[in-house]
Amino acid sequence: MPLEIEHRFRVKPRRLPRLPRGARLEQGYLSLEPLVRVRIVYPPTGKARAFLTVKSRGLRVRQEFEYPIPAAHARQLMKLCGTRLIAKVRARIGPWEIDRYLGRHAGLWLAEIELPSRSARLPRPLPAWLGREVTANPRYTNARLALLKKVPARWP
Repeated sequence: MPLEIEHRFRVKPRRLPRLPRGARLEQGYLSLEPLVRVRIVYPPTGKARAFLTVKSRGLRVRQEFEYPIPAAHARQLMKLCGTRLIAKVRARIGPWEIDRYLGRHAGLWLAEIELPSRSARLPRPLPAWLGREVTANPRYTNARLALLKKVPARWP
């Protein structure tokens, strides 16, 4: 059974080192329960790639099934998502994926790290550009963010 085991953190963008060019990601949500996501990845160079992903419930550990699909199909599926869309630029620093959100989510930065097993620990020391961990906070899931009209300036 394919598992996604991840931790999510807020990012302090002013503390980030210079980031490599990232890929633009557009993703939409066809369903929230079960979560069914369509994603198009536009790398800095090369052709767009697209995926259809199904995820079980969970915040840190959940089942994840991901399938490549033609980008043209993904563009059509995006139209079925209505306003449940997000766009971001994703860059990688070592094992960390840094997401800078765009559009109505602009100003939000999150970092994710996927771990190989439930018992695996986070690498130490944590980078200085990480803020507080938000793994257990469902407001920071991409699916929940896609439902927002705008990211609040300050969440309590």
